Amino acid sequence: MRSRLPVGVIGVGALGRHHARHLAQLDDVRLVGVCDVDPERAADVAAELDTEGFTDLDELLSRVEAVTVAVPTPAHAEVGLRALERGVPVLMEKPLAAGVEEADALVHSAERRGLQLQVGHIERYNRALRAAEPYLDRPRYMESQRLAPFQPRGTDVAVVLDLMIHDLDLVLHLTGGAAAVEVRASGLSVLSSHLDIANARVEFANGAVALATASRVSRERVRRLRLFQPNGYLSLDLSSGTGEFMRVRGGWRPGTGNQLSDVVERIVLEAPEADALRLELQSFVHAVRGQREVVVSGEEGRAALVLALRVAAAVETPPLAAPAAG
Repeated sequence: MRSRLPVGVIGVGALGRHHARHLAQLDDVRLVGVCDVDPERAADVAAELDTEGFTDLDELLSRVEAVTVAVPTPAHAEVGLRALERGVPVLMEKPLAAGVEEADALVHSAERRGLQLQVGHIERYNRALRAAEPYLDRPRYMESQRLAPFQPRGTDVAVVLDLMIHDLDLVLHLTGGAAAVEVRASGLSVLSSHLDIANARVEFANGAVALATASRVSRERVRRLRLFQPNGYLSLDLSSGTGEFMRVRGGWRPGTGNQLSDVVERIVLEAPEADALRLELQSFVHAVRGQREVVVSGEEGRAALVLALRVAAAVETPPLAAPAAG
């Protein structure tokens, strides 16, 4: 029987606690410990999961063969590089880093050492997206909406890096990594010193267009993705993990049929129910063991970060108004 992979969690705040909880339940993982700058928090989570609490990062790194990192974004590069330099593969929560130079440092460090660097774009594991997979066919127009009530957590970065980046990653994935040739955006700060609401329009080199809206000052939670492609239309509710695919019925002829159902076939999208974070962590473990490639590579995480920063910059530097007609 293969031995369990010794893994640690760095940063056990709101999200890191869930990392630790899931890892403690995986059959092929041994949760060696959790590390946090707050000794009391590290001790509490460790006691809850019957593992060890650390405040010394190097001590934890000396005892594990992989880590997940859920520290605040400004510390991603520092913590990730320390792990990679010790030869420890990393699952980094999104965004990969606070800036492109830091992201490059992480990607290059992992490449030089032949280590796995996975980025926590968890929507790749969403049940609705998994169910839509067989029907995806070169989406040409994509529209996402991601709204959430205000929470102090995450306000150390703009809403584009906090929330919208999930959808920007999905869009890049669905377009096959096509280059973004034009980015337009608007937004404003409401309750924090960073952007709290933003809307972006991105046009890609292959002709695809994406509209994305993100807000962390809304009264309700909404996570929706609509995809229009040559063979039909997909509507995905990422919150509930449900969706539908609509396409013209085979054999239908223009001018025939009395109602929409005579013309359009509606397919309910279904996939096995599973916790997306658990799937993400399990896939990382499999990648570290060499059983598969990482699902969201460091390069893909970097691409999502670059696009998110372009969106944020487009909000801060709107195009100049056209001169008035003389």
